[in-house]
Amino acid sequence: MQTAKKNSLILGIGNYLLGDEGVGCHAIKYLEERGFGAFADLMDGGTGGFHLMDHLISHNHVILIDATLDDYPEGTVRVIKPKGHQDFPVTLSAHEIGLKDLITSLALINQFPDLYLVAVSVKDYNDLRITLTPPIANALPEIEKQTLRILNHLAQKQVA
Repeated sequence: MQTAKKNSLILGIGNYLLGDEGVGCHAIKYLEERGFGAFADLMDGGTGGFHLMDHLISHNHVILIDATLDDYPEGTVRVIKPKGHQDFPVTLSAHEIGLKDLITSLALINQFPDLYLVAVSVKDYNDLRITLTPPIANALPEIEKQTLRILNHLAQKQVA
């Protein structure tokens, strides 16, 4: 694998205690177990918020992994390349306001990183549990595949 090295951050967002809503946190652990820390910084960002601002600003490229409430089938993994805060899905999961506020703030101070969103469609996000439902757990290999695709794309951009 080519690498975008440590100027890239893979940031998982979500509440680990709310089942599928915590898919970003589970994805970070999954990627750590597969050695992705050699290619990018990995971070469990929890429920987002302004405490993440310095981490986003300090990296040239950010891959955000998060649950989204949408009309796609449960477990669908999509990559979105937002140009700004307005390009994010209408409803990110339960922590939506904090994350959107953070992204808006980065845009306002002209510190918006090269950002990719790996959005995972969830339906069940309020159950108090620390496990993922089967459709979301089964999406972890696709999250890995899409994250690897983005990292390879970033590495190729650096060479060019």
